[in-house]
Amino acid sequence: MGKKHAYKRLNKEYKQIEANPPPFIIARPSELNILDCHYVITGPPGTPYENGQYHGRITFPNDYPFKPPRIKMCTPSGRFEINQRLCLSMSDFHEESWNPSWSVATILTGLLSFMTGDERTTGSIVTSTHTKEQLAVKSKEFNTYSNPPFKEVFPDLWEQNVAELKSRRANANTQSRAGQDVAAGTPSVTESEVVDNIEKIQDPEDRIRARAGKKEALTSDKNNAKTPNKYYLYVILVVVLVFVARSVI
Repeated sequence: MGKKHAYKRLNKEYKQIEANPPPFIIARPSELNILDCHYVITGPPGTPYENGQYHGRITFPNDYPFKPPRIKMCTPSGRFEINQRLCLSMSDFHEESWNPSWSVATILTGLLSFMTGDERTTGSIVTSTHTKEQLAVKSKEFNTYSNPPFKEVFPDLWEQNVAELKSRRANANTQSRAGQDVAAGTPSVTESEVVDNIEKIQDPEDRIRARAGKKEALTSDKNNAKTPNKYYLYVILVVVLVFVARSVI
C-alpha cells in the first residue's frame, strides 16, 4: 500500500512541477524508476553559480511522503561534494523534521536556497567565489561529456549543451586567430595573393629566389601546423625585400 501511495503522490507532483516549474528548477523521474527523481538547477543571476547547470538526484523511499528522501548533487558546484548525501532539514538525515506535506518542488526550492547561502552541513564544501564561477562555466561541459545519466533523463538539454559548446569552441577559435593576426601586425593574406605577388617580380633571378622562399616556408609550415600564418609572413617578407632591392638598384 505504501509503495502505491508513493507512486500516486509522485505522479501528481511531477505533473505539477512540469506544468508550473519553480524558478531555475527542472525535475523529471527516471524512466525505469519513478522513485528516482533527477533535477537540474540553473544558477541564479547575481550568484557565483550564475548560468551554471547543476544536475542531481532525489531518491524517494517506498513510504514517501511519510519519510524523507535522499538528496545528492552530481555536477561539481564548489558548494557540495558530488554524489554524496546532503544533510538538510528535508533530507533523510533528519526524519524528525520532515513534513509529509512537502513536495518535489518544495524540496528543490529549499535546496536552491541552501545552495546560494553559506551555511555548512554534511556533504557541503568550502571553496572560493572564483572556483564556483569557474565550475559554473564548466558545468554544461561536465554534464554533456562526463555525466551519462544527464543525457538519459534530459536529452533535450543535452542537445542544447552540445550546440552551445560547439558554438563556444568556434568563437574561441575565431578570437584566437584574430589575436594571432593582431600580434603579427598584419592582416590575413591568402596563398593565391602571395603567389600573384611572386609572379609580378620582373627579374627572373629574384622571382626564383622568392619561389624558393615560398617552398622553404611551406616545408616549415608542415612541421608546425599550429602557426600557419608564419608561411605567409615569410613569403611576404621575401617579396618585399626583393622589391626593395630592385628599387635601390
